[in-house]
Amino acid sequence: MVKVDVEYCGVCNFKLQCQLLRQFLMEAAAPGGDLEVHCHEGRRGAFEVTIDQQLVHSKLSTLAFPDHQSVLQQVQRAASGETLETVQAAPIKDCILM
Repeated sequence: MVKVDVEYCGVCNFKLQCQLLRQFLMEAAAPGGDLEVHCHEGRRGAFEVTIDQQLVHSKLSTLAFPDHQSVLQQVQRAASGETLETVQAAPIKDCILM
């Protein structure tokens, strides 16, 4: 069983972002696949993704959300017993500096 844990910031309202990632992973996983995705509120500004207790993405470090497809690739690597790599950051869209 591959276990994905996502710590998100509740103050920043990142819960929906976590739910979208969870839904994407659950739908993309093979039917009957052994995947568990747990979202929980944590530190301010956080969106930390851990797969089988290995941190693969940190919004606190990158200031970006993870690319969902990249997270899926790491979940598949974990299921195959391969070494995990850092997840790619999603491109930042709709950002306006004033």
